[in-house]
Amino acid sequence: MKASQSLLLLPLLCALAWAQCPLPAELKNPNGTKICAQLYTDNSPYYDQCCGGSVLLVQPDEDQPYVPKAFNDKVSSLVVAPRCELSVWDKKGKAGKTRKFKTGAFPRLQEYRKGLMGNWDNAISAFYCKCS
Repeated sequence: MKASQSLLLLPLLCALAWAQCPLPAELKNPNGTKICAQLYTDNSPYYDQCCGGSVLLVQPDEDQPYVPKAFNDKVSSLVVAPRCELSVWDKKGKAGKTRKFKTGAFPRLQEYRKGLMGNWDNAISAFYCKCS
Protein backbone atom coordinates (compact mmCIF):
# COMPACT_ATOMS: atom_id res chain seq x y z
CA MET A 1 0.00 0.00 0.00
CA LYS A 2 2.75 2.47 0.90
CA ALA A 3 4.65 1.73 -2.33
CA SER A 4 1.57 2.56 -4.42
CA GLN A 5 1.09 5.83 -2.53
CA SER A 6 4.71 6.74 -3.20
CA LEU A 7 4.25 6.06 -6.91
CA LEU A 8 1.21 8.33 -6.96
CA LEU A 9 3.18 11.15 -5.35
CA LEU A 10 6.16 10.84 -7.69
CA PRO A 11 4.62 12.81 -10.62
CA LEU A 12 3.59 15.57 -8.23
CA LEU A 13 7.07 15.83 -6.76
CA CYS A 14 8.63 15.88 -10.24
CA ALA A 15 6.27 18.65 -11.35
CA LEU A 16 7.22 20.73 -8.32
CA ALA A 17 10.93 20.20 -9.01
CA TRP A 18 10.58 21.50 -12.60
CA ALA A 19 8.49 24.57 -11.74
CA GLN A 20 10.22 27.84 -12.51
CA CYS A 21 8.34 29.97 -9.99
CA PRO A 22 10.34 30.10 -6.78
CA LEU A 23 8.71 29.21 -3.50
CA PRO A 24 7.67 32.34 -1.60
CA ALA A 25 10.09 31.48 1.25
CA GLU A 26 13.01 31.44 -1.23
CA LEU A 27 12.71 35.16 -2.07
CA LYS A 28 15.99 36.53 -0.76
CA ASN A 29 18.59 39.05 -1.92
CA PRO A 30 22.14 37.76 -2.51
CA ASN A 31 23.09 39.05 0.97
CA GLY A 32 20.27 36.98 2.54
CA THR A 33 17.82 39.80 3.27
CA LYS A 34 14.15 39.35 2.41
CA ILE A 35 12.65 40.29 -0.95
CA CYS A 36 8.98 41.31 -0.76
CA ALA A 37 8.01 40.07 -4.24
CA GLN A 38 9.33 39.18 -7.68
CA LEU A 39 7.54 40.24 -10.86
CA TYR A 40 8.08 38.42 -14.19
CA THR A 41 7.35 39.50 -17.76
CA ASP A 42 6.61 36.01 -19.12
CA ASN A 43 4.28 33.15 -18.35
CA SER A 44 3.10 30.08 -20.21
CA PRO A 45 0.01 27.93 -20.58
CA TYR A 46 2.07 25.34 -18.70
CA TYR A 47 2.47 26.12 -15.00
CA ASP A 48 5.91 24.50 -14.87
CA GLN A 49 7.18 27.04 -17.41
CA CYS A 50 5.82 30.24 -15.81
CA CYS A 51 7.78 32.99 -14.03
CA GLY A 52 10.15 33.59 -16.92
CA GLY A 53 11.52 36.54 -18.83
CA SER A 54 12.78 39.66 -17.11
CA VAL A 55 12.58 39.78 -13.31
CA LEU A 56 11.87 42.82 -11.12
CA LEU A 57 12.88 42.39 -7.48
CA VAL A 58 10.58 44.31 -5.14
CA GLN A 59 12.04 45.19 -1.74
CA PRO A 60 9.96 45.50 1.47
CA ASP A 61 8.16 48.87 1.71
CA GLU A 62 8.99 49.65 -1.93
CA ASP A 63 6.48 52.12 -3.35
CA GLN A 64 6.43 52.53 -7.15
CA PRO A 65 3.65 54.79 -8.46
CA TYR A 66 5.35 54.46 -11.87
CA VAL A 67 6.64 50.95 -12.71
CA PRO A 68 9.93 51.01 -14.68
CA LYS A 69 9.27 51.17 -18.45
CA ALA A 70 10.58 47.63 -19.07
CA PHE A 71 7.86 46.26 -16.75
CA ASN A 72 4.97 48.70 -17.24
CA ASP A 73 1.95 46.72 -18.49
CA LYS A 74 4.22 43.69 -19.06
CA VAL A 75 4.02 41.70 -15.80
CA SER A 76 2.51 38.25 -16.38
CA SER A 77 3.57 36.29 -13.27
CA LEU A 78 4.52 37.15 -9.70
CA VAL A 79 5.54 35.63 -6.37
CA VAL A 80 4.95 37.29 -2.98
CA ALA A 81 7.10 36.38 0.06
CA PRO A 82 5.69 35.09 3.36
CA ARG A 83 4.09 37.75 5.60
CA CYS A 84 4.08 40.22 2.67
CA GLU A 85 1.37 41.83 0.58
CA LEU A 86 1.74 43.35 -2.90
CA SER A 87 -0.83 46.01 -3.85
CA VAL A 88 -1.03 46.72 -7.60
CA TRP A 89 -2.80 49.28 -9.77
CA ASP A 90 -3.57 49.20 -13.48
CA LYS A 91 -2.88 52.90 -14.08
CA LYS A 92 0.22 54.99 -13.44
CA GLY A 93 0.27 57.09 -10.30
CA LYS A 94 -1.65 54.40 -8.38
CA ALA A 95 -4.87 55.08 -10.22
CA GLY A 96 -7.51 52.81 -11.72
CA LYS A 97 -8.34 49.29 -10.60
CA THR A 98 -6.42 47.81 -7.67
CA ARG A 99 -5.78 44.35 -6.24
CA LYS A 100 -3.83 42.90 -3.32
CA PHE A 101 -1.76 39.73 -3.72
CA LYS A 102 -0.85 37.99 -0.47
CA THR A 103 1.86 35.37 0.11
CA GLY A 104 2.07 32.87 -2.73
CA ALA A 105 2.96 32.24 -6.37
CA PHE A 106 0.72 33.64 -9.09
CA PRO A 107 2.12 32.09 -12.28
CA ARG A 108 -0.63 33.16 -14.70
CA LEU A 109 -2.09 36.60 -14.00
CA GLN A 110 -4.66 36.17 -16.76
CA GLU A 111 -6.48 33.89 -14.32
CA TYR A 112 -7.09 36.80 -11.92
CA ARG A 113 -10.05 38.95 -12.92
CA LYS A 114 -9.88 42.73 -13.07
CA GLY A 115 -13.46 43.87 -13.27
CA LEU A 116 -15.96 42.37 -15.70
CA MET A 117 -13.93 42.42 -18.89
CA GLY A 118 -10.28 42.14 -17.98
CA ASN A 119 -7.54 40.40 -16.07
CA TRP A 120 -4.21 41.32 -14.47
CA ASP A 121 -1.97 39.94 -17.24
CA ASN A 122 0.10 42.81 -18.69
CA ALA A 123 -1.87 45.33 -16.63
CA ILE A 124 0.31 46.40 -13.67
CA SER A 125 1.49 50.04 -13.82
CA ALA A 126 2.07 50.81 -10.12
CA PHE A 127 2.68 48.86 -6.91
CA TYR A 128 3.40 49.00 -3.19
CA CYS A 129 4.78 46.03 -1.25
CA LYS A 130 4.75 45.73 2.54
CA CYS A 131 5.93 43.00 4.88
CA SER A 132 5.23 42.45 8.56
